[in-house]
Amino acid sequence: MKILFSHSYVLTFDPKQVRAMQPYPPLATLYAASLAKSLGHEVKVHDVQFDTSETKLIASVRNFNPDLLIFWDDGFNYLTKMCLSNMRDFILHILQMGDMKSVPIWICSSDSSDHPELYLQAGAQLVITGEGEATLRDLLTSYPNYLNTPGIVHAGGRNPKRPVIKTLDELPHPDYHLIDIDSYRNQWLNKHGFFSINLVTTRGCPFSCNWCAKPIYGNRYHAHSPEWVVTQIKKLITDCHPDHIWFADDIFGLKPGWVKEFADLLEKENIRIPFKIQSRVDLLLNENAVHHLARAGCETVWVGAESGSQKILDAMDKGTLVEQIAEATYQLRRAGIKVGYFLQFGYPGEDISDIKLTLRMVEKNKPDDIGVSVSYPLPGTSFYDKVKSELKNKANWTDSDDLSLMFSNTYTGSFYKTLHRYLHKKFRLSQTLQQTNNILRSKFDFFLLLKAMTRTVYYCMVVPYYKLRWYASR
Repeated sequence: MKILFSHSYVLTFDPKQVRAMQPYPPLATLYAASLAKSLGHEVKVHDVQFDTSETKLIASVRNFNPDLLIFWDDGFNYLTKMCLSNMRDFILHILQMGDMKSVPIWICSSDSSDHPELYLQAGAQLVITGEGEATLRDLLTSYPNYLNTPGIVHAGGRNPKRPVIKTLDELPHPDYHLIDIDSYRNQWLNKHGFFSINLVTTRGCPFSCNWCAKPIYGNRYHAHSPEWVVTQIKKLITDCHPDHIWFADDIFGLKPGWVKEFADLLEKENIRIPFKIQSRVDLLLNENAVHHLARAGCETVWVGAESGSQKILDAMDKGTLVEQIAEATYQLRRAGIKVGYFLQFGYPGEDISDIKLTLRMVEKNKPDDIGVSVSYPLPGTSFYDKVKSELKNKANWTDSDDLSLMFSNTYTGSFYKTLHRYLHKKFRLSQTLQQTNNILRSKFDFFLLLKAMTRTVYYCMVVPYYKLRWYASR
């Protein structure tokens, strides 16, 4: 069977990310396409990331003439987890186009798992809910008799849920040859001077932050073995030649002993490639984790700091302490690893004193980077349940820079947008001043050294020379 895979994330519909220009391949799409390929199907991926409209996708459908079209979003990328309405509208528009009526269309995404009826009404044959690969395997094995397959929603109703996959190493390695990897490399090199590519070591998160949506994996957590990950890194280095890796896990290295074993294997294979991860401050303080991350080549750790107010962290059910944020930052910096803070404003109950505590935390701890957002209610969270009655005309952000406050809170949405801009500008100014200070200090040190050397030359060479001449003239 001929199967065309695609996804919904179009970079040009997200202006903030166009400015940042840090595009990553649709990793979950590649997992699914590689699985279909391993089953003997003829597979093609149309990557819409750099498209500007549906034109190229429609051309791919016409030229490839697939028996099946599957939109499979990258559930590992936070941008698709945000369920942005620009991307939803893009897919719904395509589903309703006349050119698409001749091919069955399946959907697998966070948004379609939350709102399958929207996609079915627009013309999708079925929606794959949750993780997806096991369901896809069954669907393709029994196609076109799919109605009894667990893990789908179709016009006739919702089938039973399917458990998540526990043995991740049994999945085929994602095949990056299915996309134009050079287009990613060129964008990274032109903007940043290096090429970063994505990989995951885990799926899911067992923690219960009450604002975090988990429509794909729920609260389950499973990991690839360190051996599988190192094998994939070797494949990436050979096939894609990256300069850097982003491990897109919700939480990297949660499994006890995993990070140490990973670092041991990298050292054994003599692999040294910088990477960034996302983690929790409490986990970084266990099992000598920071030391092993440094051994493995970790360059940057992003942590969900969220707030400098313990009151707000507790209200979020975050399970971490403000003191742990400071200690983890200190340990990472001491190990030569950069620290990024995810910060969130606007959580219900937050007042100006809590905001000041967050600003003070950033000023005191001096992270290397920050990502600032406002509380965004997504289906499936207790936070969403608290405020859903207030989500009327707008329930999703249009793009990642929307930052609309869609429920009543202590302050208005305009206040939080201004706060967002203020903190970013203050942080960038602080960084610039620090860099300038370092330059001035280094120049000052240079001039001190030059002065010392001049004095040494003067008193050890010039003065004796002229003294000798004076003595000789007598």
